[in-house]
Amino acid sequence: MKSIKIIKNRSDIGAGTRGSDMGIDAIEIAAINKKNTYFEQFKFVDVITENESIYNKVNNSFAKRIDSVLNQCTRLSNHVKVNLQEERFPIVLSGDHSSALGTISGIKAAFPTKTVGVVWIDAHADIHSPYTSPSGNIHGMPLAAALGEDNLEYQINDITRETSDLWERMKNIGVSGAKVDAENMVYFGVRDTEEPEQEQLKKLEIKNYTVSEIRYRGLELCVNEALQKLNNCEMIYISFDVDSMDCDMISYGTGTPVSKGFDQEEVTTIMNQVIASKKVVCVEFVEVNPLLDTKGNKMAETAFEILDTITNTLKKVL
Repeated sequence: MKSIKIIKNRSDIGAGTRGSDMGIDAIEIAAINKKNTYFEQFKFVDVITENESIYNKVNNSFAKRIDSVLNQCTRLSNHVKVNLQEERFPIVLSGDHSSALGTISGIKAAFPTKTVGVVWIDAHADIHSPYTSPSGNIHGMPLAAALGEDNLEYQINDITRETSDLWERMKNIGVSGAKVDAENMVYFGVRDTEEPEQEQLKKLEIKNYTVSEIRYRGLELCVNEALQKLNNCEMIYISFDVDSMDCDMISYGTGTPVSKGFDQEEVTTIMNQVIASKKVVCVEFVEVNPLLDTKGNKMAETAFEILDTITNTLKKVL
């Protein structure tokens, strides 16, 4: 049986709001308050961060702090790669979602000849590039970098040469070129997108299982369909952004909350069913922001309950 290794990546520099760097501690506090010894059961590593870069003058306004995000994703990529090569299962707990680029790059670097599938559970498509982003926050760009897609047809920003060079380096972390093909990506719960992203999803034909479709057609059926779509993938990465859940039902403790999302049970069931395929090699949890939580530590508590449940499923298949 593979051992589980927890990678703690307390970085929030890709987000527009501070505080998701505290999300991991909030999840650990949730475990302690439940008298659950989860975090004593597994070895862990802390990724060095550059959160102080939040105070730097922003030179790359269409890709804020891209030099530090590049460093952060490269570090995380190395941690993920080493753990996979040493036959451990990495559970990555990150601050903001820009980290997913590092995680995907690390998976591809560990297994360069294998095909990676991505299950992305999120309210947002995160497929902007510096050329299309209205905010310049890189947590909205990890999939564009992983796909190697700039979406220049919908360019709204003229970016500097420095930003362009750093973005090219982002696209080549771990191994050169794209880490994943669009046909090997499935979204669950995306419901807050801008026009460049909507057009990109259409062009690349990326399937998004909306909350309403899943409730209408049935969750198990939709997840089975997604797994069928990823059938040629030798390994799957699950990325779970807590804003995929309904903020009115669960909590506003995340940087970009969106209503009409999943409930806790739906997210848990999606992840468990994908894990049961025995193809999952890495899971990541992101965007818990306790500073924004109006219900105490509710978002972190919910995230921890999901984490604890899916880890029990993982133990059965590893």
